Amino acid sequence: MYSADGRQSPESGPAFAVAAAGLWKRFGDKVAVAGVDLQVPAGSFFGLVGPNGAGKTTALSMMTGLLRPDAGLVRINGCDVWRDPVAVKAEIGVLPEGLRLFDRLSGPELLRYLGRLRGLDRTVTQQRSAELLAVLDLASAGRTLVVDYSTGMRKKIALAAALLHNPRVLFLDEPFEGVDPVAARTIRSVLDAYTRSGSTVIFSSHVLELVESMCDHVAVMSHGQILASGPIDAVMAGRPLQDAFLAIVGARPDEADGRLSWLGSSSG
Repeated sequence: MYSADGRQSPESGPAFAVAAAGLWKRFGDKVAVAGVDLQVPAGSFFGLVGPNGAGKTTALSMMTGLLRPDAGLVRINGCDVWRDPVAVKAEIGVLPEGLRLFDRLSGPELLRYLGRLRGLDRTVTQQRSAELLAVLDLASAGRTLVVDYSTGMRKKIALAAALLHNPRVLFLDEPFEGVDPVAARTIRSVLDAYTRSGSTVIFSSHVLELVESMCDHVAVMSHGQILASGPIDAVMAGRPLQDAFLAIVGARPDEADGRLSWLGSSSG
């Protein structure tokens, strides 16, 4: 089934890893998400960008079943997020904006515990945990409690937790925020390998240069709506992503010209 503009609808099945239609969410008088339609092709590295308060986190929370929408439909690989939540949770891994971890456990203990929650075989959990900890450079922190991890280490252990059950779709909300360049390179390497296997990543970020270098698809969100979405080259239209982003959201980079004339002046 296709909509009037030629896009495939969520009812069409798993051609899209993520398919959302008509998502709305209000918090009191504030409309956070206003009729979002989004299609993420299977196997893509999909970036979601937008100004602060655009509704990115709210939209991702509804797509992953963390927040119930006021209206709309979301399917993950053809499964309805709210009608078949158990099947959907087996399909996805999530690294949310606020890292909420069992931080009185060590990294290995955390992964073993999550493996049990996921119903994974003990041997499989141990093998995958050891490999993830090694690849993410966390093996040397074996007995350190997660509460004592640095920001970068917490991001990496959260990524390991999201990948442990080998999901087909990975949702990441600002995965590189507060992460040093070494940790960022490690995370990026893992995500590149993950998408090369045919799996799908959708992540939000304020670092447009990073999105431009990593993603093959992108959506620009502002004021709770998707303003542009598609292959990144089409959205960029021959411009750097930052220039395309500013043009799409209607920002004016020169809007401060002529103001704050006193700033930096030595006249007192």
